[in-house]
Amino acid sequence: MGHFWPSPVTLVTLEDGRQLAGQAVREERLPSAVGRERLYLTANRDLDGAIWRWVAVEEIAAESRPRDLVVLERTRWGTFQGRLLALENAAGRVEGEAAWAALQARLKELTALRAERDRLRDEVVVPLIRRLERDPGAETELARANARIRALQARITGDRLLLESVDGRRLQQRLEHVLRAWQPNAMSLPAKMAAWGRGVWRFLSEGPRAANSAGGVWPAIFGTVLMVLLMSVVVTPFGVLAGIYLNEVAHQGRLTRLVRVAVRNLAGVPSIVYGVFGLGVFVYGIGGSLDEWFFADQLPSPTFGTGGLLWASLTLALLTLPVVIVATEEGLARVPNHQREGALALGATRVEMLARVVLPMTAPAMLTGVILAVARAAGEVAPLMLVGVAKLAPQVPVDGEFPFLHLERKFMHLGYHIYDVAFHGGDVQAALPLVYATALLLVLVILVLNLTAIFLRHHLRARHGALPRR
Repeated sequence: MGHFWPSPVTLVTLEDGRQLAGQAVREERLPSAVGRERLYLTANRDLDGAIWRWVAVEEIAAESRPRDLVVLERTRWGTFQGRLLALENAAGRVEGEAAWAALQARLKELTALRAERDRLRDEVVVPLIRRLERDPGAETELARANARIRALQARITGDRLLLESVDGRRLQQRLEHVLRAWQPNAMSLPAKMAAWGRGVWRFLSEGPRAANSAGGVWPAIFGTVLMVLLMSVVVTPFGVLAGIYLNEVAHQGRLTRLVRVAVRNLAGVPSIVYGVFGLGVFVYGIGGSLDEWFFADQLPSPTFGTGGLLWASLTLALLTLPVVIVATEEGLARVPNHQREGALALGATRVEMLARVVLPMTAPAMLTGVILAVARAAGEVAPLMLVGVAKLAPQVPVDGEFPFLHLERKFMHLGYHIYDVAFHGGDVQAALPLVYATALLLVLVILVLNLTAIFLRHHLRARHGALPRR
């Protein structure tokens, strides 16, 4: 979580007179076991071509933390560390300390303008583009919305910053590519705590950018939770009904025992096998048939014949079905036979006995199966790579356009996001904090989902009474 803390920027002067500015990351002993090296995050990729630099501790002549050093978070080339010389726009040029105040005020304006532009694009333009296929009259509304977006974009552009690195190199930076600016060495502890809170909130509420190496993970959080909820809605009734049939309805013979053995063996099948099955049966089989029947006018572009949220949820429901079946059967086996016999003796039918006596007493065991299913499904990645997960899907599959929940869309997942950032990024060292933060978030999401089911299970157990173990 320290990744979101505004770390101080150190001005390092080497013995040969060269200077660099960076955030100290870690220190290691040299391979020769003589002396130590320190790793600095120096940023300024557009000036140096790299953002990391190892410096031998013995070569450092002096260290300081000037209060005027500025850190800029940019949409291109990563962060910048150095000094702010001036802010230039059509109204003139502002220099010195006044430039910093003018920059902060202008960034607040740009944040509001970007938010309005993005709102128009997501809530107005994108739905109008979809409407064009069936309503040509939406073209006029689309033209007006695009004109408003162009006007906002014109207000965003035009400002420039004059920057200088600590070694004297100057750089002109277009302000439209700057998201935030701060002076970490001049910030007080309350200011740093507030900045840390804003950084965590942006991580939780914004979408990714810069090939997932920056920005937030909100689409991945939403996709993970929605997929798990849909999976639970599908797997719970089927798992419970299958467990009831095997334990209460089916004849207890050799065939039933073979089915039980097969169900338990399915729990040990590698998850990638389920992904291949989902790709062949759900995506190409059922999804391809749905496209031919209902979306023939959109072919060859598939609607349901490609990976999406629905097929991913069904694949994980199939993967976790054995867990729910086994837990339900164990719960039913723990219900004493005299409970069934007493209900039947009082005149209840077999269906009433199951619905009003046996199933309420088995509900905690059923929820135990659902908890185990959620814990496994939320962390699965391999099958999702085949049936619908995407590297980047900034739009969540729920919006204000009918049918509101778009099951055919691809989605992001926290587990796959960790895999992609850790192994497909261009800078592993820079990606590590985001990988750790996303991994912690995935654990917390699974914990919240499990605790919700656990509290419900305890409520049902207290209401219907705990069953003694045999």
